[in-house]
Amino acid sequence: MCTVCGCGEAEAGAEGGQQENLHHHADGTAHSHADAGEHSHQHRHADGTAHSHPHRHAGEHDHSHEVAGVLNYGAGPAGGHAPGLSQERMVRIERDILSRNNEFAQANRRRFADRGVFAVNLVSSPGSGKTTLLVRTIEAIKGRTAVTVIEGDQQTSVDAERIRATGAPAVQVNTGKGCHLDAHMVGHAAERLKLAEDSLLLIENVGNLVCPAEFDLGEAHKVVILSVTEGEDKPLKYPNMFRAADLMLINKVDLLPYLSFDVGRCMEYAKRVNPDIEVIQLSATTGAGTEHWLAWLDKGLARARDERVRTVENLRRRVAELEARLAARSG
Repeated sequence: MCTVCGCGEAEAGAEGGQQENLHHHADGTAHSHADAGEHSHQHRHADGTAHSHPHRHAGEHDHSHEVAGVLNYGAGPAGGHAPGLSQERMVRIERDILSRNNEFAQANRRRFADRGVFAVNLVSSPGSGKTTLLVRTIEAIKGRTAVTVIEGDQQTSVDAERIRATGAPAVQVNTGKGCHLDAHMVGHAAERLKLAEDSLLLIENVGNLVCPAEFDLGEAHKVVILSVTEGEDKPLKYPNMFRAADLMLINKVDLLPYLSFDVGRCMEYAKRVNPDIEVIQLSATTGAGTEHWLAWLDKGLARARDERVRTVENLRRRVAELEARLAARSG
């Protein structure tokens, strides 16, 4: 479960999450309770009407902490708050869901590695320019490298249609109320794409700087895109995302003359959160700086291809050794 936004509450309730039990009494009253510590009593009257009122157990309390006038709901063990759920329950639910997600992610990673696919998970807030960057990237490399795209959005297929117009295969994944892609969704989408060997898979996640940070999709790298129209303080406001990313693309640098965005301060904030993060400045609209992004992709493609070749060579060597042992035994 995403314990920040609650988008996994339905899954949690169905598979090990908060459970509700209804108890009936001889006098016709009934009460339900959830294991988070709160229950409600429902009273039924002779005329068929009913009313309920909640009761909270003594052990449940608010996990917010106030420091310097700031109410901090991220100070508890779960790092977040969900009404009706204890911190301990939130931690258990999140561990369960992320554990299942990681199993799917590992399966995706094996599939990508077996075919030499370089998979990149592009994350950002809405409007950062992800799709424009994807279109420019595809147009730049499609003549020498096969490219496929998984498009994540809550609704519509607008972005996937933009990608298909470039000639690259794309699968649209609509998440509904969900605010991020998960590894199970990506696995199904990858099956539809029929990934070519030694190819590039670009995954455009749902626009959100919170939840996608927690979900491994089986990608080689998370790449966070920050446009200069958003403000240089985003790495400090959303540290989990910038900590999870290996590369930050500062996009829309062509607009810098018209803004007060401080590039140096933004890079400093990103390095403060993640000292190992790489930074590339570019403009997806004008193409400025995109050669550095393309070079970064080329290096990743080469590593994925070399790893596939080594895996195949190791497998052939093992098969040859096994055949030699069998021949020696039969001889």
